[in-house]
Amino acid sequence: MFDARFRTAVDRVARPAGLVLRRTGLSPDHLTALGVVLSAPAAWAIGSGRLALGLVLYVASALPDLFDGSLAKASGRVSRRGAFFDSVGDRVSDMVVLAGFAWYAQDRFGAHAALVPLAVLGVSQLVSYIRAKADALGIDAKGGLMERGERVFFLCVALIFPAAMLWLLWAVFALSLVTAGQRFWKVWRQAGKPPAPLPVEPTAVTLRWRAWREERAAREPWRARSTRGPARPVGTGFFAGPRRPGGQASYTRWHERRSARRERGPQDRARRAD
Repeated sequence: MFDARFRTAVDRVARPAGLVLRRTGLSPDHLTALGVVLSAPAAWAIGSGRLALGLVLYVASALPDLFDGSLAKASGRVSRRGAFFDSVGDRVSDMVVLAGFAWYAQDRFGAHAALVPLAVLGVSQLVSYIRAKADALGIDAKGGLMERGERVFFLCVALIFPAAMLWLLWAVFALSLVTAGQRFWKVWRQAGKPPAPLPVEPTAVTLRWRAWREERAAREPWRARSTRGPARPVGTGFFAGPRRPGGQASYTRWHERRSARRERGPQDRARRAD
């Protein structure tokens, strides 16, 4: 939801940051790895009850994910490998941070409370999997009430108000279930439609034939002229029928050459006899 509404504003802010980061020599993969690394101390701080420190570290681990795309565009390093690494890094960060939430919840609210962050982790992985599988099938599955940006926001609020942490985690769980249902239905409807026909690529034989035809047309332009234009009936007798403009002229030249050879025939035989 945040991604659809505020993506333009976020890109407007992140684009100058990407230009600045490009001068540092960092790559987008460095930022992604930094976010994953910072998620570990954030989970330790949250699990040990240092929620203020955990909040700072959690925000610090989320910021590289905000700027790595801008850095990739600014430096011209947009690649499928970077997108794959970014997606996997997000899943690892969510897993580590929610493990810290589970550790804190069992100390603060009882052992059974640890199941709530684990449930949030499971349904968030389901949301991400539906989109990943849809992308592999060539189907758009973006959108929903609880994407990663909303999840990070709710978890930060839970760190600010620890007394309401379980209620906020339950809200994240419920909204994530709704998001999974929305994406599943979106993909289900699109997958039921017949796929668009793929463009037919010319084979190597076809390409070689086209190149030979173009080369021949450049070498013998009269052949290209003889086959240009709509068909029209010319000629008589055996040669009557649909022909192209210029076909009659080609036949006339051929007929003249054949007549010349016939006329030279007796002279050539007499010369060979001598």
